[in-house]
Amino acid sequence: MRVLVLAVGRMKSAEGELAARYLKRAVQAGRNIGIRSVEIIEIKESRAQDAERRKLEESIAIANVIPDNAALVILDERGDGQGSGAFAERLAQWRDSGQAAVVFVIGGADGLAESLRSKAKARLSFGNATWPHQLVRIMLLEQLYRAVTILSGHPYHRE
Repeated sequence: MRVLVLAVGRMKSAEGELAARYLKRAVQAGRNIGIRSVEIIEIKESRAQDAERRKLEESIAIANVIPDNAALVILDERGDGQGSGAFAERLAQWRDSGQAAVVFVIGGADGLAESLRSKAKARLSFGNATWPHQLVRIMLLEQLYRAVTILSGHPYHRE
């Protein structure tokens, strides 16, 4: 299975280094459990003047790179908060059902257009707090790494 992280905006240097570290770990650990790749695709931020137009333009750009028949997961403060074990189980369910790809989407500052939001199979939240998009990307990559280590049989210290 392929895992894609589609994120609006670019990473800054310090955050980028941390994100790259978790990405590398997730890729290495994931190979042993049927995750053939973990990739990040950065989507250019819209320069439109109004928020609705920015959401629409960014959502169209995101939709254009989502593989056919992929499980779409959006990061959303109103989404489901899950523990790491539940997140790993959900990733395993997609893998075991033969899902070719799982796509995690981190929208821009204005969010995502409803046309894209309505296609999501799941909405994931990292809590009610507002997080900078760069930190959300790092937290998602860390959770992907943690999930693949859990699925690889490494002991999880919270169980």
